[in-house]
Amino acid sequence: MAAAQKEHWGSGLGFVLAAAGSAVGLGNLWGFAYRASQGGGGSFVLLYVLIVAFICLPVLVAEMVLGRNTGRSPLLAPAQAAGRDWKPMGWLFVVAACGILAFYAVLMGWTAQTLIHALNVGLPQTMEDAQLFFDGISRGNSALAGQAISLLLTALVVSAGVQAGIERLSRWALPLLFLLLVALAIWASTLPGAIDGYKTFLLRWDGRELMNITTIRNAFSQAFFSIGTGIGSIMAYSAYLNRKAPVPQEAVAVVGLDTAVGLLAGMLTFPVVISFGLGDAVSESTIGTIFLALPTGLASIGSTGRIVAVAFFFLAYLAAITSSVSLLEVPVASLMDRWNWSRTKATWICAAVIFVIGLPAAMNLQVLGAMDALFGGVLLIAGGLLIAVLMGWVVPRIFLADLKDSTVTQPSTSGLILFFLRWVSPVVIAAGLLISVVDLIRNWTGQG
Repeated sequence: MAAAQKEHWGSGLGFVLAAAGSAVGLGNLWGFAYRASQGGGGSFVLLYVLIVAFICLPVLVAEMVLGRNTGRSPLLAPAQAAGRDWKPMGWLFVVAACGILAFYAVLMGWTAQTLIHALNVGLPQTMEDAQLFFDGISRGNSALAGQAISLLLTALVVSAGVQAGIERLSRWALPLLFLLLVALAIWASTLPGAIDGYKTFLLRWDGRELMNITTIRNAFSQAFFSIGTGIGSIMAYSAYLNRKAPVPQEAVAVVGLDTAVGLLAGMLTFPVVISFGLGDAVSESTIGTIFLALPTGLASIGSTGRIVAVAFFFLAYLAAITSSVSLLEVPVASLMDRWNWSRTKATWICAAVIFVIGLPAAMNLQVLGAMDALFGGVLLIAGGLLIAVLMGWVVPRIFLADLKDSTVTQPSTSGLILFFLRWVSPVVIAAGLLISVVDLIRNWTGQG
């Protein structure tokens, strides 16, 4: 038996919290707000919810089934289910997860240093001060230190194992994250510009944005990156699942928790943006929103703003660490499964390699953006497409048989999920992938 199969979740709740932790990350807390502001507010939200409900959810169920049914790592699960021709799909998962974590650790480093600065020193009083601070944490030794420490913390959790590390983290981190986010959203609702913030960003409707390929690409990228389908993280977690676990219900719980975080983050971000006059900064970039505009805006309300900033960046780092742990689990589980390495050995070697891969992103913001678009966008969506094709068309009998083993999954439910997996998800994901590639090429060549 492969090493990766010797572990298991302590409970179904532990798996749901860990999987939700994988999905809930930095992309929910600021990517959602940024992309919604660019994509017409309500138009973007509608596209996002539709993609999550009818495209991502069936693919998430399929990914969970593939992991649980084979009991193998993301590297070996596709070939185990459908033969040697599907080996490249396993490598795609490993490459995508490592590529995402490589730049994600850099973002985590920025977040941690902003938290420490807000706690020990305070907030920048002007945008110029904020820019100087950000230039300091995003370059040179400071950026490398933040990246290294974030990978170190991630590796410590993963090396501890499924129950003692990943599940233990998720059991306290996810409830705390939700409590903090709800409290901050309630506080934001009391700001003078709260109603205008909801109207301007979240409730603003521009039907033309539904046909804007950049908005469509952003909605696909946000949905897939947020839910985590196509990376292999959920597949790795599902290999440790009980055979009787109600996969569809657990998938709905994961998607519901993740979407709730995104909407709550919007309920926090949008009032802050309007109240402190940060609209231009939000529209320019996610970096401008989170590391420049938000701290500067909060500084204007004194000690209350500082407390809110500390809570927000702690919340952001908490969300980031639960996601980074799931990303690292993909190559770690794969090394354990393929070469029977110990978890400790696999974890620290993977962390070291990913640190090296992320060095260009730590040194150059443009490289970081390109890695985000490629690994966190195109490869992730491509992984989702391959899962839909594999489980919907190549091995649908495995899909249905696995769900039949669940004591609470009705045949009608399995059939409905399979219908969307075969006839809806592949077509829409393929279109989204094509749009993403075309739009990315346009942007990279200066034609967008």
